[in-house]
Amino acid sequence: MYKIREVDGTDDEIADHLSTLHTLTFFDPSIFANPEIGHWWIAWHGSEPVAFAGCVKSTMVRGAYYFNRVGVLRAHRGHGLQRRLMRALEAKAYRIGAQKVVSDTTDNCPSANNFIAAGYWMFDPEWPWAFPNSVYWVKEL
Repeated sequence: MYKIREVDGTDDEIADHLSTLHTLTFFDPSIFANPEIGHWWIAWHGSEPVAFAGCVKSTMVRGAYYFNRVGVLRAHRGHGLQRRLMRALEAKAYRIGAQKVVSDTTDNCPSANNFIAAGYWMFDPEWPWAFPNSVYWVKEL
């Protein structure tokens, strides 16, 4: 059984969990977002953190929150954790007044498929913010 909880990224122990999860799920040199900014969630399997997600207010799309990170440890993939984290993030964004959630993917078909399954649409942002080969996603709340 998995439990997803919103966490406080300013707490040192939580920040360590987020950093460790990021390192274990992103094997490229991607930069980890500052856990003290925005909203963060961790999925727990018992007392073990196994997945995480974060969002911040978008600086590129008006009225949107940016789903800036999500990672699930390989051993825990296939249990719907990314979509559950997405739903938690979307609910929070809605409660704090966002009109939409935006994100991007690069060369990650499973993640792209999760965005599609969760009701996101591909779009061309007015000001692209990611890599040249990124795909951009938006969901109206």
